[in-house]
Amino acid sequence: MTADAVLSEATRPYSPLESRGLLSRRDLEAADKAWLADAVHPEVFFRQRLGLTRGDLRQALGEYYKLPVLAYDERLPIPEDLARLAFQAKGPVAGHWFPVCRERDMLTFAVSVFDDPETMREIESLFPGRPKKYMACLREEVEWFAQDFAMRDANGPVGVQRTAMAFWRNTMALWRTKLACQRTNLAYGRTWLNVMRWSLGLIGMGNSLFRMGQPAAIPLLPWIAVAVGLGLGAVSLWAYVRQRRAWKHTSDQSLVEATSAVLHFLEEYHFLDLPRPADQDSKQTMLGRLGDCLTTYSSITMPRGGYRERITLARERNVLAAQRTVLACYRTLAARARTGLAFFRTGVTILSLGLGLLSYFGLSAQSSLDVLLIAAGVAMIADGAAWYWPVRKEYAETPRCIWFDQDDD
Repeated sequence: MTADAVLSEATRPYSPLESRGLLSRRDLEAADKAWLADAVHPEVFFRQRLGLTRGDLRQALGEYYKLPVLAYDERLPIPEDLARLAFQAKGPVAGHWFPVCRERDMLTFAVSVFDDPETMREIESLFPGRPKKYMACLREEVEWFAQDFAMRDANGPVGVQRTAMAFWRNTMALWRTKLACQRTNLAYGRTWLNVMRWSLGLIGMGNSLFRMGQPAAIPLLPWIAVAVGLGLGAVSLWAYVRQRRAWKHTSDQSLVEATSAVLHFLEEYHFLDLPRPADQDSKQTMLGRLGDCLTTYSSITMPRGGYRERITLARERNVLAAQRTVLACYRTLAARARTGLAFFRTGVTILSLGLGLLSYFGLSAQSSLDVLLIAAGVAMIADGAAWYWPVRKEYAETPRCIWFDQDDD
């Protein structure tokens, strides 16, 4: 009788750890006693009480069973049909085996108990007549495969759901990046509006000095002010028109529709069935209604049996990302309205200045700059209205973050 014979079937595959000097015979016997007396699996005993790594344990299994080893990787493209067949047996849930790959006719299985006859019978009964390859894998990692690909709420593997949700988070992040670019463009336009405001102010000041009589100290000052104002106005107008063309095909409706499209995953992976708060009125706009369906949720899924915690956290991250996406769209619409109001305010100021100069000095051959100021003011008012009017209702219905609005007591 060999030394391994006194160990149980659960502890025996880890006997190569003794020959490698990672533990003693007494450690193996202690692990075997913990398994027989308290049902503490040797794999758990070695990792938690003796501090061995998963790599060490995995290598020991490979040496004992003379198999290549496999580490858990959630990115493995496990075919869904194989996973569905596997769950007809008890082995995957118990952490004994799980199919991990199909290459033409060859099926690859992760096994933690290769010498178990019941495991081999289960595999052969579900996948008869197929060439098979086996790889040594820790029991805990086989259980992770089973948990990731178990069928859950949406009648699909949890691991596939998590991958799809990660895809949707990337999609939402990409859309928020585009919205941020739009807000940057709007800030760019408002920056050149400030330059344009300064240039029109110089034109108005130079025109006033010119009409009032040249100052004796600096006789060319009115002409310099007008020339600088016209130059700055031409540069700022060119920069603004170039930026304005980028927005000619981007309407508030297209922003809202795109935001709604990237939130479509909520209908497939989430069940937003909580009642609407009693004091919350139904919004009139599409974006407002999108915000309504998310304001109640900080976390929409409580941990359940059979889920690993990261599945729950992945779903929660998606809902929080959806909330950020809706609010990013609101910020973009508010930035567009703010841009329109800035143009409207500047246009009213410049129009008032031109009309004031024209009424004070009267209409004459020297009133061309007054007419320029009036025309610029009217154009700014019209452009500001074009920016502001389409979005006047959208940003007014911004959802409130109710977990911040509640009283502390």
